[in-house]
Amino acid sequence: MRFLLDAEQRAFADSLDAMLTAADTPSVVREWSRGEHARGRALWSRIAEAGVFALAVPEAYEGLGPRPVELAVAFVELGRHAVPGPLVETVTAAALLAGLPDPGAAKRLLPALATGEAMATLAWTAPYALDGDAATTHLTLTPHGLHLSPGHGPVRPSLDPARRLTPLDPGGELLSPDPPTAQALAHARLTTAAQALGVGLALLDRTVAHVRRRTQFGVPIGSFQAVKHRLADAKVALEFARPLVLGAALTMDTADIAAAKVTACEAAYATARTALQAHGAIGYTAEYDLSLWLTKARALRTAWGSPDACRAEVLGAARPRHDRPSGDRLSGDRRW
Repeated sequence: MRFLLDAEQRAFADSLDAMLTAADTPSVVREWSRGEHARGRALWSRIAEAGVFALAVPEAYEGLGPRPVELAVAFVELGRHAVPGPLVETVTAAALLAGLPDPGAAKRLLPALATGEAMATLAWTAPYALDGDAATTHLTLTPHGLHLSPGHGPVRPSLDPARRLTPLDPGGELLSPDPPTAQALAHARLTTAAQALGVGLALLDRTVAHVRRRTQFGVPIGSFQAVKHRLADAKVALEFARPLVLGAALTMDTADIAAAKVTACEAAYATARTALQAHGAIGYTAEYDLSLWLTKARALRTAWGSPDACRAEVLGAARPRHDRPSGDRLSGDRRW
């Protein structure tokens, strides 16, 4: 079976790539890491104008979706350019709100998410949410249901400086005692996998360019067999992850999505390690742009389900039903 994007999907990806290249996202990421959100919000608006967030919102609420394949295509480009902000959380919030039994909250909140006027974050069975200081819609999932939180606490440090963690205030308006968590988690893992794939592709591209420029013993270090083998391994891992991500977007099966997430995130993490070794000491420096993708690859690896949790879900789906373990297999992935 061959899974290929059609001409419209490829054109959509190319248009996002061109827009984000012109936006100079590394400087936007650095400002976002310092809590300066002006340029990040402007970029968010342009991404929304391109229709990215509308892909997660049903047409009944002024969106274009749900269109998970196009959403995955978009998130690969967002990861490739290291775009900051609660991207996955906004899509996940849209999936939660769209599936509520009572459409009142969806009618009130979803149109603004689709147009980019609002930015959502979500505390999912954990005390911290991503970019609560920048988000305008704060959702909290508790054993009692989905709540609209009234605010957030102070920013906490994170492995990735651009992923700013904040506790959300407890309580607030109860939107639903029984939100569609499985559907929302599927969207979260799918978009995380696509974002990680884009991060890995960017790391590979930057490393290939570096080893062509950097010379040792009078020749480019990219001509050394050991360097070639490491880069080839990274390329194979990323290319293997790509059809899994797109195939999971097509089926929206939870086991397919879990397999795509663990494969894409592990490929991006392995590529990050290769990129760091190929760059040498300069790769460790925060001033060098490579670090923006290195830290993101590590953070996405455990976001929305650790590799072990995703592997367990894939194995559980392959077992006979009476052999499957019960209970929540997810581990806390908001702190790293």
